[in-house]
Amino acid sequence: MLSAPELVTLRASLVKRLEALRATSETTAENRRPVELDQTSVGRLSRMDAIQVQAMALATEGRRHDEARRVEAAISRIDEGEYGYCISCDEEISAKRLGVDPVIPTCIGCASGAGR
Repeated sequence: MLSAPELVTLRASLVKRLEALRATSETTAENRRPVELDQTSVGRLSRMDAIQVQAMALATEGRRHDEARRVEAAISRIDEGEYGYCISCDEEISAKRLGVDPVIPTCIGCASGAGR
């Protein structure tokens, strides 16, 4: 399990990660705006391209939002003293697994379905 100073360092890095996700979301907001359907100012193919760019931006934003929620949940688990324990079975999550992805909420057994 992580020591108190290691948890403080981890929490700070997760807060930075969350801030970066939010900043990226703000800077890419323009790409997610509705596409103008005015045929006099934009041709049909250009509009189709714009719709495709918008769809990709919306999908990326959805993934970014999901990642931000996972980071927020990890920060909450640190604050509540529950970080490093599986949210399904309460067993300790291996340090190696947390090292790969520090926001992972479950042990390998529960993630693979073996804990069910």
